Amino acid sequence: MSGARVLVSVVLVARAALLLAASATAAEAAAEATADPLAPLRSRGELRWGGDQESGGPYIFSPPDRPEVLTGFEWDLMQVIGERMALRPTFVQCAWDKLPDLLRTGGLDVVVNGYELTPDRIQSNIATIPYFAFQLALIGRKDDATLRGWADVGSPPDGRRKRIGVLLGTVAEQWLSANYAGQVETVAYAGIPQALDHVAGGQLDATFLDTPGAAFYKGRAPNLALIGEPVGEGYYVIYLRPGDVPLRDELDRVLHEIIRDGTVRGIYEAYGLWSPVQELLGTPAVDRIADRMLAAGRRLRGLEVIRANLPVLLRAAAMTVILALLAMPLAMALGLLIALGRTFGPRWLRAPLTLYVEVLRGTPLLLQLYVIFFVLPSIVPLPQQLAPSYALLSAVVGLGVNYSAYEAEIYRAGLLAVPSGQMEAAAALGLTRSQALRIILVPQALRIVVPPVANDFIALFKDTAVCSVITVVELSKRYSIVANHTGAYLEIAAVTALLYLAMSWPLSRLARRLERTLPRGEGR
Repeated sequence: MSGARVLVSVVLVARAALLLAASATAAEAAAEATADPLAPLRSRGELRWGGDQESGGPYIFSPPDRPEVLTGFEWDLMQVIGERMALRPTFVQCAWDKLPDLLRTGGLDVVVNGYELTPDRIQSNIATIPYFAFQLALIGRKDDATLRGWADVGSPPDGRRKRIGVLLGTVAEQWLSANYAGQVETVAYAGIPQALDHVAGGQLDATFLDTPGAAFYKGRAPNLALIGEPVGEGYYVIYLRPGDVPLRDELDRVLHEIIRDGTVRGIYEAYGLWSPVQELLGTPAVDRIADRMLAAGRRLRGLEVIRANLPVLLRAAAMTVILALLAMPLAMALGLLIALGRTFGPRWLRAPLTLYVEVLRGTPLLLQLYVIFFVLPSIVPLPQQLAPSYALLSAVVGLGVNYSAYEAEIYRAGLLAVPSGQMEAAAALGLTRSQALRIILVPQALRIVVPPVANDFIALFKDTAVCSVITVVELSKRYSIVANHTGAYLEIAAVTALLYLAMSWPLSRLARRLERTLPRGEGR
């Protein structure tokens, strides 16, 4: 028994020692975390930073001859920052306008991609000191006699309002709106190269962008030129989540260090971006710009932010309705013709129609829209009078053609569901093949397919969101812009959801009613 008691005592002592050691380790870890608030980040060993390669050079891009390599002045800047912080800089690709969303949900530590310091953004994020100073440049065509300077923007010699491309949600877009409201037509693009190509091709009169992009792409086409002198001023900053103040302070320390020792200047000179205005970086006046903006601004919340942004959301919802109401009839008409051709057409016609359906169903709608809007005009010259409405036309045609492949399969199933005896009875009555199709088969097939077609119409409403890639700003894209600018994600999401529900609910009711009143067997 005494041996057992000794054994129990030894076990108890060992457990107590382990508990003390664990407590000491936890206390030591807590003390270390208190001493170094970046300890969790250092334990991970990486700094996740987000950007978008599609925005192009000189920010983050791949050389044409080495698509597997990334470079750019922001890429080089983050390599240096990572080295000075003893962290591995890990690049995360994300659509430019979705970077704040990914940051907010924890997918990134920082956003670094030409994100401008604006009063709206610092209401919902924190920012480092500026790391780049820029101005705004207007790029047009050398041979355009109606656009020689800024005076022609507000008062064009030919009396025609200028179409100017801008990047969505940028200072350039806001500057044009503030200084030339109602005098120009702004067209929102997702990337600089696409806008410049449309200027060179004549679809746009000019594009208005930050000076780094203008400097990098000035030789993209031989007929492009700077129009007038650069205007305005602004700064790029690194954005972080509101709670990441220690990381922001460490980034500020490193930025001050590499600005003072000339590292930043060396990077910018390598890309032809250094200018006298960069000399102000790291000075107290520039460092405190974000604080002054924050003190002067007030973040709208609740009903205030809804009232302020409801008009633009309603206009975007109207664009969604227009796209759906124009594209769906086109899809239905094409789908019916394709279904008839595949089911009752001659043998030589069936193969190409089958290929049409399979290609459209097997390739993304996004790719099809890109081909129609960006590729087709470079092959077939676009008439000048068609340019202002070409984006809307491309969206309607792209949606209609894409959905026609799905409608064709629905109609074909409906035609095959009609008993074959119907065609034989029509022939016995002396009707021609076309008469039998028009009078007997097609009406019966349409009654069968009405419910699934109504469901496709509802799906089309939501797929209009893809059209934002070809400069058509509909409800989903406008939500993204407004939410990122205001930081009122919940309020704007709730209004957007209600607008989508208001548009799709009547169709949902119609589809359910048709499913009840038009069973598949009716008409046989």
